[in-house]
Amino acid sequence: MKKNIKLNSQLTTLDKNLVLTGHETFQCRNLWLKKGYDFLKSKKKFKDLDSVVFLGVGKNMVSSIRFWMRSFDIIDDNDNITEFGHLILADDGFDPYLEDEGTLWILHYKLVVNNFSSTYSLLFNEFRKEKIEFTKESYVKFVIRKCVENSIKEPKENTILDDFSVMSKLYIRSESQTKDKEDNYSGLLTDLNLINNIGIKGEEILVIENSEKINIPSEVILFCILETGGFESSINFNKIESDYNNVGSVFAINRLGLVNKIEEIVKNEKSIIYSDYAGIKELQFKKRIKPSTVLEKYYGKKN
Repeated sequence: MKKNIKLNSQLTTLDKNLVLTGHETFQCRNLWLKKGYDFLKSKKKFKDLDSVVFLGVGKNMVSSIRFWMRSFDIIDDNDNITEFGHLILADDGFDPYLEDEGTLWILHYKLVVNNFSSTYSLLFNEFRKEKIEFTKESYVKFVIRKCVENSIKEPKENTILDDFSVMSKLYIRSESQTKDKEDNYSGLLTDLNLINNIGIKGEEILVIENSEKINIPSEVILFCILETGGFESSINFNKIESDYNNVGSVFAINRLGLVNKIEEIVKNEKSIIYSDYAGIKELQFKKRIKPSTVLEKYYGKKN
């Protein structure tokens, strides 16, 4: 069993070393998760010699597809499709071709919280809270500092830079991709506009802004609160807002935006109460709700 390592008293990695490789320097593209799902569903294996033929990509891309499926919690360590993978990507699943923006927000959440690829947990849970605007150089220094502080083997600088580049392409469209709306090489999460490049003349300065995030469906917020768990019948607002792997941290949503989402949740789900008593704000649950039930209501409403 893999051991957890603590960074800033929070569980952040799945191994003794940070996982910054495995994507073969390819960002996850729009059809890769469905393509990989159908491949495994047909009883094929990534190690099969003819996998490149069935997937229609090169050998390195086969490895990259497997990496991203694991990163987004579509498969487990043994390449078994997860319950979440089936729910979303089956032909009769909720959103097999990832056409709903709500699905992309959920995939972003899975990428951060699943923490198979270390960059995304570090970036959203920690680094963006230190620096709203950042460069690849400042991120490299941050990662190295974290390794030193926690006695983790330092990765090579080029490894961190390559991983940073993949992260950037996963979330940010290039200028040419922005002009080409039919581009199939954009990263899977570019439509979220969660990370933006504010640099000029080729300089890359990235920003993850805390904002209301009005385009995140309230059902997605509720699903992620339930998935993160760590509570019985109630959860403190401050925990939701700022704790590791909770929605405030993962989605970079500010207090006003989070309050608005919670008010929507309470309005639509009568078994949930938002209490503000003696200055203590918390979300209270009259009954246990399964995360999958929230998804069923959300996608059922849209069909």
